[in-house]
Amino acid sequence: MVAMTNPAEGTGNPGSAEDPSEAGLNAVENQLSLFWRRGRSISQQLSRQVHPEMEPAAYGLLAVIRRQGPMRLTDLASSIGVGKPSVSRQIAFLEGLGLVSKEADPLDGRAQIIGLTPTGEDKMHQVQDARRKVFRERLREWPPEELETLARYIAKLNATYERDGFPREESP
Repeated sequence: MVAMTNPAEGTGNPGSAEDPSEAGLNAVENQLSLFWRRGRSISQQLSRQVHPEMEPAAYGLLAVIRRQGPMRLTDLASSIGVGKPSVSRQIAFLEGLGLVSKEADPLDGRAQIIGLTPTGEDKMHQVQDARRKVFRERLREWPPEELETLARYIAKLNATYERDGFPREESP
């Protein structure tokens, strides 16, 4: 569980005698919160491009399957850190749209492997290409060394979460 606290008095006020570490942590927290809110908004937009009724969580599942390949429902749920019932409902929705299909697992006939259908692959290809184009346009003016530094810092931040048991996602 993450403890939520209110900022200390004087936090962020010019000229306050705030501890520099605390000020830095507050600045990072504020910027990451803004970035995550924007990320959720973008996920909402992307999911609607795949299908008008799609939730961002379902889009996220499609993205994981596209990146990591066909997998069992339990592995999919584990890879994103949510319960199997939630993933199962989203997969049923995606299957109804013809974006994913289930096949018997050749290693265990009781289990099923979930993969993208050709329609799902085409739709994700279109949407992710459009997303990458916008992302590249926004970062085009950044010098390569700053992009590399940002990538290293984000990887370092992600590694701290992985130590706490969050699933590791492989880069595309």
